[in-house]
Amino acid sequence: MRIQPRQHILDIWRAVLATAYQDGTWVWGGRDESNSISDAEQLLCILYPATTIENLALDRPDAIADDVRTTLKPLGDSNRIPRVIVEILGDYIGRYSDEKGEPVFTGGRYLRREASRPQPAATAEQLELDVVDAYSMSVTLCLAALGFISVYKPTVERRPEVRRKVEEIEASTSRRLTAAMLGLLRSFVVKTVEPDDPYGRAMLHMMNAAGVSERIVLQELRNNLARVRARLRDDVRIGVGSDVGLDNENLLFECGWTWGIAQNAGRIDFVSDGFQQRSGVAEARPYLYFTVVALDGINDLLSPRTRELGLLNDEQRRLAEALQIRWDLTQRYWSTIARFGDQAWPLENIPWQTSDGEESDYYSLLVSSVLVQDLINRRATDDDLTRAVQVFEELARRGRITSRVTKSDPAVALHVPGVQMTLNGSEDLGPQLFWSAADFAPLLLKRTLQAARLSANVSARDRLMVVAEATMDHLVRRRLREGPGSGLWDNPVELLLPAGVPLTTGPRGI
Repeated sequence: MRIQPRQHILDIWRAVLATAYQDGTWVWGGRDESNSISDAEQLLCILYPATTIENLALDRPDAIADDVRTTLKPLGDSNRIPRVIVEILGDYIGRYSDEKGEPVFTGGRYLRREASRPQPAATAEQLELDVVDAYSMSVTLCLAALGFISVYKPTVERRPEVRRKVEEIEASTSRRLTAAMLGLLRSFVVKTVEPDDPYGRAMLHMMNAAGVSERIVLQELRNNLARVRARLRDDVRIGVGSDVGLDNENLLFECGWTWGIAQNAGRIDFVSDGFQQRSGVAEARPYLYFTVVALDGINDLLSPRTRELGLLNDEQRRLAEALQIRWDLTQRYWSTIARFGDQAWPLENIPWQTSDGEESDYYSLLVSSVLVQDLINRRATDDDLTRAVQVFEELARRGRITSRVTKSDPAVALHVPGVQMTLNGSEDLGPQLFWSAADFAPLLLKRTLQAARLSANVSARDRLMVVAEATMDHLVRRRLREGPGSGLWDNPVELLLPAGVPLTTGPRGI
Protein backbone atom coordinates (compact mmCIF):
# COMPACT_ATOMS: atom_id res chain seq x y z
CA MET A 1 0.00 0.00 0.00
CA ARG A 2 1.06 3.61 -0.45
CA ILE A 3 2.23 5.43 2.65
CA GLN A 4 -0.27 8.30 3.13
CA PRO A 5 0.91 10.11 6.26
CA ARG A 6 -1.87 12.68 6.58
CA GLN A 7 -4.69 10.18 6.12
CA HIS A 8 -3.07 7.69 8.49
CA ILE A 9 -2.70 10.38 11.15
CA LEU A 10 -6.31 11.49 10.81
CA ASP A 11 -7.44 7.85 11.03
CA ILE A 12 -5.36 7.38 14.19
CA TRP A 13 -6.77 10.58 15.72
CA ARG A 14 -10.30 9.39 14.98
CA ALA A 15 -9.64 5.99 16.56
CA VAL A 16 -7.87 7.48 19.60
CA LEU A 17 -10.79 9.78 20.34
CA ALA A 18 -13.32 6.97 19.88
CA THR A 19 -11.36 4.96 22.45
CA ALA A 20 -9.96 7.51 24.90
CA TYR A 21 -12.45 10.39 24.93
CA GLN A 22 -15.68 9.26 26.55
CA ASP A 23 -18.52 11.57 27.61
CA GLY A 24 -16.26 14.60 27.63
CA THR A 25 -13.54 12.90 29.71
CA TRP A 26 -10.14 11.60 28.66
CA VAL A 27 -9.81 7.92 29.64
CA TRP A 28 -6.23 6.90 30.39
CA GLY A 29 -4.82 3.42 29.89
CA GLY A 30 -5.45 0.58 27.47
CA ARG A 31 -4.74 -3.13 27.64
CA ASP A 32 -2.41 -2.59 30.58
CA GLU A 33 -2.92 -0.35 33.56
CA SER A 34 -1.97 3.31 33.14
CA ASN A 35 1.64 4.31 33.63
CA SER A 36 3.63 7.43 32.88
CA ILE A 37 4.99 5.98 29.61
CA SER A 38 1.85 4.57 28.02
CA ASP A 39 -0.24 7.60 29.00
CA ALA A 40 2.36 9.95 27.49
CA GLU A 41 2.34 7.85 24.30
CA GLN A 42 -1.45 8.07 24.22
CA LEU A 43 -1.43 11.87 24.47
CA LEU A 44 1.44 12.17 21.98
CA CYS A 45 -0.68 10.38 19.37
CA ILE A 46 -2.55 13.68 19.17
CA LEU A 47 0.02 16.24 20.24
CA TYR A 48 3.17 15.15 18.37
CA PRO A 49 1.80 15.35 14.81
CA ALA A 50 -0.03 18.58 15.72
CA THR A 51 3.24 20.24 16.74
CA THR A 52 5.57 18.89 14.04
CA ILE A 53 3.40 19.08 10.90
CA GLU A 54 2.32 22.62 10.04
CA ASN A 55 -0.94 21.79 8.29
CA LEU A 56 -2.08 19.61 11.21
CA ALA A 57 -1.52 22.36 13.80
CA LEU A 58 -4.12 22.77 16.56
CA ASP A 59 -2.61 25.69 18.51
CA ARG A 60 -4.30 28.50 16.49
CA PRO A 61 -8.08 28.00 16.57
CA ASP A 62 -8.74 30.16 13.50
CA ALA A 63 -6.23 28.19 11.39
CA ILE A 64 -7.25 24.57 12.07
CA ALA A 65 -7.75 22.75 8.75
CA ASP A 66 -11.27 21.64 7.85
CA ASP A 67 -10.50 17.90 7.77
CA VAL A 68 -8.66 18.17 11.09
CA ARG A 69 -11.57 20.02 12.68
CA THR A 70 -13.98 17.37 11.42
CA THR A 71 -11.80 14.54 12.75
CA LEU A 72 -11.48 16.16 16.19
CA LYS A 73 -15.13 17.16 16.42
CA PRO A 74 -15.67 15.04 19.59
CA LEU A 75 -13.42 17.56 21.42
CA GLY A 76 -15.64 20.45 20.37
CA ASP A 77 -15.37 23.33 17.95
CA SER A 78 -12.13 24.96 16.79
CA ASN A 79 -12.00 27.24 19.86
CA ARG A 80 -12.48 24.37 22.29
CA ILE A 81 -10.08 21.84 20.71
CA PRO A 82 -6.82 23.44 21.92
CA ARG A 83 -8.32 24.21 25.35
CA VAL A 84 -9.31 20.56 25.85
CA ILE A 85 -5.83 19.42 24.85
CA VAL A 86 -4.27 21.72 27.46
CA GLU A 87 -6.71 20.38 30.09
CA ILE A 88 -5.76 16.78 29.23
CA LEU A 89 -2.10 17.72 29.54
CA GLY A 90 -2.76 19.21 32.96
CA ASP A 91 -4.50 16.00 34.00
CA TYR A 92 -1.46 13.97 32.90
CA ILE A 93 0.96 16.20 34.83
CA GLY A 94 -1.18 15.84 37.96
CA ARG A 95 -1.45 12.05 37.63
CA TYR A 96 2.31 11.67 37.53
CA SER A 97 3.28 13.95 40.38
CA ASP A 98 3.64 12.75 43.97
CA GLU A 99 1.98 14.22 47.04
CA LYS A 100 4.69 16.92 47.18
CA GLY A 101 4.14 17.84 43.54
CA GLU A 102 7.39 16.19 42.40
CA PRO A 103 7.28 14.56 38.91
CA VAL A 104 7.42 10.76 38.89
CA PHE A 105 8.58 8.55 36.01
CA THR A 106 7.61 5.03 36.99
CA GLY A 107 7.09 2.21 34.48
CA GLY A 108 4.11 0.50 36.10
CA ARG A 109 3.23 -2.80 34.41
CA TYR A 110 5.92 -2.28 31.78
CA LEU A 111 8.17 -3.67 34.52
CA ARG A 112 7.66 -7.42 34.55
CA ARG A 113 8.56 -10.52 36.50
CA GLU A 114 9.73 -13.84 35.09
CA ALA A 115 6.85 -15.98 33.81
CA SER A 116 8.57 -19.37 34.01
CA ARG A 117 8.41 -19.68 37.80
CA PRO A 118 6.39 -18.23 40.69
CA GLN A 119 7.66 -14.88 41.87
CA PRO A 120 6.71 -12.68 44.81
CA ALA A 121 5.02 -9.38 44.09
CA ALA A 122 7.16 -6.35 43.34
CA THR A 123 8.05 -4.34 46.41
CA ALA A 124 6.95 -0.78 47.08
CA GLU A 125 10.51 0.39 46.37
CA GLN A 126 10.47 -1.30 42.96
CA LEU A 127 7.12 0.26 42.09
CA GLU A 128 8.71 3.68 42.68
CA LEU A 129 11.67 3.07 40.35
CA ASP A 130 12.02 5.56 37.51
CA VAL A 131 12.92 4.25 34.04
CA VAL A 132 14.73 5.91 31.16
CA ASP A 133 11.84 5.27 28.78
CA ALA A 134 9.66 7.51 30.98
CA TYR A 135 12.30 10.25 31.06
CA SER A 136 12.69 10.23 27.29
CA MET A 137 8.95 10.08 26.61
CA SER A 138 8.40 12.99 28.99
CA VAL A 139 11.05 15.07 27.24
CA THR A 140 9.23 14.55 23.95
CA LEU A 141 5.80 15.19 25.48
CA CYS A 142 6.84 18.27 27.45
CA LEU A 143 8.58 19.87 24.47
CA ALA A 144 5.54 19.24 22.26
CA ALA A 145 3.28 20.67 24.98
CA LEU A 146 5.43 23.74 25.64
CA GLY A 147 5.61 24.49 21.92
CA PHE A 148 1.85 24.07 21.66
CA ILE A 149 1.21 26.37 24.64
CA SER A 150 3.65 29.03 23.41
CA VAL A 151 1.57 29.48 20.26
CA TYR A 152 -1.85 28.99 21.86
CA LYS A 153 -1.37 31.27 24.90
CA PRO A 154 -1.55 34.59 23.01
CA THR A 155 -4.97 33.59 21.63
CA VAL A 156 -6.48 33.67 25.14
CA GLU A 157 -5.10 37.08 26.17
CA ARG A 158 -8.62 38.45 26.69
CA ARG A 159 -9.70 35.56 28.93
CA PRO A 160 -7.71 35.97 32.19
CA GLU A 161 -9.06 32.81 33.86
CA VAL A 162 -8.15 30.65 30.86
CA ARG A 163 -4.74 32.28 30.51
CA ARG A 164 -4.02 31.72 34.22
CA LYS A 165 -4.81 28.03 33.90
CA VAL A 166 -2.69 27.72 30.77
CA GLU A 167 0.26 29.40 32.51
CA GLU A 168 -0.04 27.05 35.51
CA ILE A 169 0.07 24.01 33.24
CA GLU A 170 2.96 25.55 31.30
CA ALA A 171 4.97 25.97 34.52
CA SER A 172 4.29 22.40 35.71
CA THR A 173 5.15 21.03 32.26
CA SER A 174 8.45 22.92 32.28
CA ARG A 175 9.21 21.55 35.73
CA ARG A 176 8.55 18.01 34.53
CA LEU A 177 10.86 18.64 31.56
CA THR A 178 13.68 19.68 33.91
CA ALA A 179 13.18 16.57 36.04
CA ALA A 180 13.20 14.32 32.96
CA MET A 181 16.40 15.90 31.65
CA LEU A 182 18.00 15.49 35.07
CA GLY A 183 17.01 11.82 35.07
CA LEU A 184 18.50 11.25 31.62
CA LEU A 185 21.74 12.86 32.71
CA ARG A 186 22.01 10.63 35.78
CA SER A 187 21.19 7.49 33.74
CA PHE A 188 24.11 7.92 31.33
CA VAL A 189 26.92 5.45 31.99
CA VAL A 190 30.40 4.54 30.82
CA LYS A 191 31.56 0.98 31.50
CA THR A 192 35.15 -0.18 31.15
CA VAL A 193 36.18 -3.84 31.08
CA GLU A 194 39.30 -5.94 30.74
CA PRO A 195 39.62 -7.56 27.29
CA ASP A 196 39.77 -11.02 28.83
CA ASP A 197 36.75 -10.81 31.16
CA PRO A 198 33.36 -12.11 29.90
CA TYR A 199 32.12 -8.68 28.83
CA GLY A 200 35.38 -7.96 27.03
CA ARG A 201 35.38 -11.34 25.29
CA ALA A 202 31.84 -10.78 24.03
CA MET A 203 32.76 -7.32 22.67
CA LEU A 204 35.87 -8.61 20.91
CA HIS A 205 33.94 -11.53 19.44
CA MET A 206 31.46 -9.10 17.88
CA MET A 207 34.19 -6.80 16.57
CA ASN A 208 36.44 -9.49 15.12
CA ALA A 209 34.26 -10.78 12.27
CA ALA A 210 37.34 -11.21 10.07
CA GLY A 211 39.11 -13.45 12.60
CA VAL A 212 42.33 -11.41 12.72
CA SER A 213 44.77 -11.21 15.61
CA GLU A 214 43.18 -9.97 18.83
CA ARG A 215 46.13 -7.62 19.32
CA ILE A 216 45.37 -5.94 15.99
CA VAL A 217 41.66 -5.60 16.87
CA LEU A 218 42.49 -4.00 20.22
CA GLN A 219 44.92 -1.55 18.63
CA GLU A 220 42.45 -0.54 15.92
CA LEU A 221 39.70 -0.09 18.50
CA ARG A 222 42.00 2.13 20.56
CA ASN A 223 42.81 4.23 17.50
CA ASN A 224 39.25 4.49 16.19
CA LEU A 225 37.76 5.36 19.57
CA ALA A 226 40.58 7.57 20.86
CA ARG A 227 38.66 10.81 20.36
CA VAL A 228 35.50 9.45 21.96
CA ARG A 229 37.50 8.13 24.93
CA ALA A 230 39.29 11.46 25.39
CA ARG A 231 36.08 13.49 25.33
CA LEU A 232 34.31 11.09 27.68
CA ARG A 233 37.23 11.39 30.07
CA ASP A 234 37.60 15.17 29.83
CA ASP A 235 34.11 16.53 29.04
CA VAL A 236 31.69 14.10 30.69
CA ARG A 237 32.17 14.81 34.36
CA ILE A 238 28.75 15.51 35.83
CA GLY A 239 26.47 12.63 36.72
CA VAL A 240 29.05 9.90 35.98
CA GLY A 241 31.12 8.11 38.58
CA SER A 242 34.77 9.18 38.68
CA ASP A 243 36.18 5.65 38.86
CA VAL A 244 35.25 4.34 35.41
CA GLY A 245 38.90 3.93 34.38
CA LEU A 246 39.02 5.68 31.00
CA ASP A 247 42.64 6.68 31.64
CA ASN A 248 43.67 3.07 31.11
CA GLU A 249 43.75 2.64 27.33
CA ASN A 250 44.14 -1.12 27.68
CA LEU A 251 40.53 -1.36 28.83
CA LEU A 252 37.59 -1.70 26.46
CA PHE A 253 34.63 0.59 27.09
CA GLU A 254 30.99 1.20 26.23
CA CYS A 255 28.86 4.29 26.69
CA GLY A 256 25.14 4.91 26.60
CA TRP A 257 22.13 4.73 28.90
CA THR A 258 21.20 2.14 31.47
CA TRP A 259 17.55 1.44 32.34
CA GLY A 260 17.21 3.92 35.23
CA ILE A 261 19.28 6.05 37.58
CA ALA A 262 22.70 4.38 37.58
CA GLN A 263 24.22 2.85 40.68
CA ASN A 264 27.22 5.17 40.48
CA ALA A 265 25.30 8.32 39.44
CA GLY A 266 26.56 11.51 41.07
CA ARG A 267 24.48 14.52 42.01
CA ILE A 268 23.96 17.37 39.56
CA ASP A 269 24.97 20.42 41.58
CA PHE A 270 23.75 23.23 39.34
CA VAL A 271 20.09 22.12 39.44
CA SER A 272 17.87 23.85 42.00
CA ASP A 273 17.33 22.07 45.31
CA GLY A 274 13.63 21.50 44.57
CA PHE A 275 14.35 18.34 42.55
CA GLN A 276 14.88 14.92 44.09
CA GLN A 277 18.16 13.22 43.22
CA ARG A 278 17.73 9.76 44.71
CA SER A 279 20.45 7.12 44.66
CA GLY A 280 20.23 4.79 41.69
CA VAL A 281 20.06 1.00 41.54
CA ALA A 282 20.39 0.34 37.78
CA GLU A 283 23.49 -1.55 36.66
CA ALA A 284 26.04 0.92 35.33
CA ARG A 285 26.16 -0.73 31.90
CA PRO A 286 24.65 0.60 28.66
CA TYR A 287 21.48 -1.11 27.42
CA LEU A 288 21.00 -0.76 23.66
CA TYR A 289 17.23 -0.37 23.96
CA PHE A 290 17.36 2.40 26.56
CA THR A 291 20.25 4.06 24.74
CA VAL A 292 18.20 4.39 21.54
CA VAL A 293 15.17 5.59 23.52
CA ALA A 294 17.27 8.25 25.27
CA LEU A 295 18.87 9.40 22.01
CA ASP A 296 15.42 9.89 20.47
CA GLY A 297 14.26 12.07 23.35
CA ILE A 298 17.43 14.15 23.29
CA ASN A 299 17.07 14.53 19.52
CA ASP A 300 13.76 16.31 20.14
CA LEU A 301 15.48 18.44 22.77
CA LEU A 302 18.12 19.56 20.26
CA SER A 303 15.70 20.19 17.38
CA PRO A 304 15.55 23.58 15.59
CA ARG A 305 11.94 23.94 16.77
CA THR A 306 13.00 23.81 20.43
CA ARG A 307 15.58 26.50 19.80
CA GLU A 308 13.41 28.71 17.59
CA LEU A 309 10.49 28.75 20.06
CA GLY A 310 12.82 29.37 23.01
CA LEU A 311 11.30 26.50 25.00
CA LEU A 312 14.18 26.06 27.47
CA ASN A 313 15.07 28.18 30.50
CA ASP A 314 18.66 28.79 31.62
CA GLU A 315 18.82 25.70 33.82
CA GLN A 316 17.37 23.51 31.06
CA ARG A 317 19.80 24.91 28.50
CA ARG A 318 22.70 23.88 30.71
CA LEU A 319 21.23 20.40 31.11
CA ALA A 320 20.69 20.26 27.34
CA GLU A 321 24.33 21.12 26.69
CA ALA A 322 25.46 18.28 28.95
CA LEU A 323 23.03 15.87 27.27
CA GLN A 324 24.13 16.98 23.81
CA ILE A 325 27.72 15.99 24.58
CA ARG A 326 26.55 12.53 25.63
CA TRP A 327 24.19 12.29 22.63
CA ASP A 328 27.02 13.09 20.22
CA LEU A 329 29.62 10.80 21.81
CA THR A 330 27.21 7.89 22.13
CA GLN A 331 26.30 8.10 18.44
CA ARG A 332 29.96 8.35 17.48
CA TYR A 333 30.80 5.35 19.64
CA TRP A 334 28.09 3.00 18.34
CA SER A 335 28.47 4.17 14.74
CA THR A 336 32.20 3.42 14.94
CA ILE A 337 31.54 0.03 16.51
CA ALA A 338 28.86 -0.84 13.93
CA ARG A 339 31.23 -0.13 11.00
CA PHE A 340 34.45 -1.34 12.61
CA GLY A 341 37.07 -3.05 10.45
CA ASP A 342 38.14 -3.05 6.81
CA GLN A 343 35.94 -5.89 5.62
CA ALA A 344 32.46 -6.92 6.80
CA TRP A 345 30.88 -4.60 9.32
CA PRO A 346 30.03 -6.09 12.73
CA LEU A 347 26.53 -4.74 12.06
CA GLU A 348 26.30 -6.94 8.96
CA ASN A 349 27.03 -9.99 11.13
CA ILE A 350 23.39 -10.41 12.20
CA PRO A 351 22.32 -10.96 14.97
CA TRP A 352 24.14 -8.44 17.14
CA GLN A 353 25.55 -9.76 20.40
CA THR A 354 25.62 -7.38 23.37
CA SER A 355 28.43 -7.28 25.90
CA ASP A 356 26.44 -9.42 28.36
CA GLY A 357 26.28 -12.20 25.76
CA GLU A 358 22.64 -11.71 24.69
CA GLU A 359 21.98 -11.70 20.95
CA SER A 360 18.96 -10.84 18.82
CA ASP A 361 18.00 -9.42 15.43
CA TYR A 362 16.33 -6.67 17.48
CA TYR A 363 19.71 -5.58 18.83
CA SER A 364 20.97 -5.33 15.23
CA LEU A 365 18.02 -3.04 14.50
CA LEU A 366 18.85 -0.90 17.54
CA VAL A 367 22.48 -0.50 16.45
CA SER A 368 21.22 0.33 12.94
CA SER A 369 19.04 3.02 14.51
CA VAL A 370 22.04 4.73 16.09
CA LEU A 371 24.00 4.39 12.87
CA VAL A 372 21.26 6.05 10.79
CA GLN A 373 20.98 8.95 13.23
CA ASP A 374 24.75 9.39 13.15
CA LEU A 375 24.76 9.34 9.35
CA ILE A 376 22.05 12.03 9.36
CA ASN A 377 24.28 14.25 11.48
CA ARG A 378 27.36 13.66 9.35
CA ARG A 379 27.97 13.33 5.64
CA ALA A 380 27.25 9.71 4.79
CA THR A 381 29.09 8.00 1.95
CA ASP A 382 27.35 6.01 -0.77
CA ASP A 383 29.03 2.87 0.58
CA ASP A 384 27.70 3.52 4.11
CA LEU A 385 24.15 3.88 2.83
CA THR A 386 24.29 0.93 0.44
CA ARG A 387 25.52 -1.37 3.18
CA ALA A 388 22.90 0.00 5.59
CA VAL A 389 20.20 -0.80 3.00
CA GLN A 390 21.37 -4.42 2.92
CA VAL A 391 21.11 -4.60 6.71
CA PHE A 392 17.54 -3.25 6.71
CA GLU A 393 16.52 -5.63 3.93
CA GLU A 394 17.93 -8.57 5.85
CA LEU A 395 16.27 -7.49 9.09
CA ALA A 396 12.93 -7.14 7.29
CA ARG A 397 13.30 -10.67 5.94
CA ARG A 398 14.40 -12.16 9.26
CA GLY A 399 11.67 -10.27 11.10
CA ARG A 400 9.02 -11.74 8.77
CA ILE A 401 8.13 -8.37 7.32
CA THR A 402 9.04 -9.36 3.76
CA SER A 403 8.97 -13.15 4.18
CA ARG A 404 6.28 -15.50 5.40
CA VAL A 405 5.86 -16.83 8.90
CA THR A 406 6.67 -20.52 9.20
CA LYS A 407 5.36 -23.07 11.68
CA SER A 408 6.84 -22.58 15.18
CA ASP A 409 8.76 -19.62 13.76
CA PRO A 410 11.19 -18.20 16.37
CA ALA A 411 11.07 -14.82 14.57
CA VAL A 412 7.54 -14.30 15.87
CA ALA A 413 9.01 -13.69 19.33
CA LEU A 414 10.55 -10.45 18.02
CA HIS A 415 6.99 -9.12 17.86
CA VAL A 416 5.10 -11.26 20.40
CA PRO A 417 5.92 -11.04 23.27
CA GLY A 418 9.04 -9.10 22.24
CA VAL A 419 12.65 -9.20 23.35
CA GLN A 420 13.06 -9.54 27.10
CA MET A 421 15.82 -7.64 28.92
CA THR A 422 16.90 -8.20 32.52
CA LEU A 423 16.87 -5.01 34.58
CA ASN A 424 20.00 -5.74 36.57
CA GLY A 425 20.04 -3.97 39.92
CA SER A 426 16.27 -4.18 40.42
CA GLU A 427 16.75 -7.47 42.32
CA ASP A 428 18.39 -5.50 45.14
CA LEU A 429 14.91 -4.22 46.06
CA GLY A 430 12.79 -7.33 45.44
CA PRO A 431 12.24 -9.95 42.72
CA GLN A 432 14.20 -9.68 39.48
CA LEU A 433 12.41 -7.35 37.05
CA PHE A 434 12.44 -7.48 33.25
CA TRP A 435 11.55 -5.24 30.33
CA SER A 436 10.01 -6.46 27.07
CA ALA A 437 10.42 -4.51 23.82
CA ALA A 438 7.90 -5.43 21.10
CA ASP A 439 8.40 -2.53 18.68
CA PHE A 440 10.47 -4.28 16.00
CA ALA A 441 8.13 -3.34 13.12
CA PRO A 442 7.49 0.32 14.08
CA LEU A 443 11.20 0.86 14.69
CA LEU A 444 12.10 -0.69 11.33
CA LEU A 445 9.62 1.63 9.58
CA LYS A 446 10.97 4.71 11.33
CA ARG A 447 14.62 3.98 10.56
CA THR A 448 14.12 2.95 6.93
CA LEU A 449 12.20 6.16 6.24
CA GLN A 450 14.96 8.19 7.92
CA ALA A 451 17.58 6.42 5.81
CA ALA A 452 15.53 6.95 2.65
CA ARG A 453 15.39 10.70 3.31
CA LEU A 454 19.14 10.71 3.78
CA SER A 455 20.01 8.80 0.62
CA ALA A 456 20.93 10.64 -2.57
CA ASN A 457 21.29 7.32 -4.38
CA VAL A 458 18.07 6.61 -6.29
CA SER A 459 18.52 2.84 -6.22
CA ALA A 460 19.23 2.75 -2.47
CA ARG A 461 16.29 5.05 -1.76
CA ASP A 462 13.94 2.88 -3.83
CA ARG A 463 15.06 -0.26 -2.00
CA LEU A 464 14.52 1.43 1.36
CA MET A 465 11.03 2.54 0.32
CA VAL A 466 10.19 -1.03 -0.64
CA VAL A 467 11.09 -2.10 2.91
CA ALA A 468 9.19 0.86 4.39
CA GLU A 469 6.04 0.15 2.39
CA ALA A 470 6.15 -3.55 3.26
CA THR A 471 6.54 -2.63 6.92
CA MET A 472 3.64 -0.18 6.71
CA ASP A 473 1.49 -2.93 5.15
CA HIS A 474 2.53 -5.21 8.00
CA LEU A 475 1.53 -2.62 10.62
CA VAL A 476 -1.80 -1.87 8.98
CA ARG A 477 -2.66 -5.57 8.91
CA ARG A 478 -2.05 -5.70 12.65
CA ARG A 479 -4.61 -2.99 13.47
CA LEU A 480 -7.55 -3.94 15.65
CA ARG A 481 -10.60 -4.43 13.45
CA GLU A 482 -13.35 -4.50 16.05
CA GLY A 483 -14.11 -3.52 19.60
CA PRO A 484 -13.43 -0.22 21.39
CA GLY A 485 -9.88 0.00 20.05
CA SER A 486 -10.84 -0.52 16.40
CA GLY A 487 -8.31 1.13 14.11
CA LEU A 488 -5.55 1.16 16.71
CA TRP A 489 -2.60 -1.17 17.23
CA ASP A 490 -2.00 -4.11 17.96
CA ASN A 491 -3.53 -7.43 16.95
CA PRO A 492 -0.67 -9.71 15.88
CA VAL A 493 -2.59 -13.00 15.87
CA GLU A 494 -3.85 -13.18 12.28
CA LEU A 495 -0.58 -12.04 10.68
CA LEU A 496 2.05 -13.61 12.91
CA LEU A 497 0.34 -16.66 14.41
CA PRO A 498 -1.07 -19.15 11.87
CA ALA A 499 -4.39 -20.82 12.66
CA GLY A 500 -4.16 -23.22 15.56
CA VAL A 501 -0.88 -21.84 16.93
CA PRO A 502 -1.39 -20.47 20.46
CA LEU A 503 -0.28 -16.96 21.33
CA THR A 504 2.93 -17.07 23.36
CA THR A 505 2.52 -15.14 26.57
CA GLY A 506 5.22 -12.86 27.85
CA PRO A 507 6.39 -12.32 31.43
CA ARG A 508 3.67 -11.52 33.93
CA GLY A 509 3.18 -7.90 34.87
CA ILE A 510 3.95 -6.80 38.39
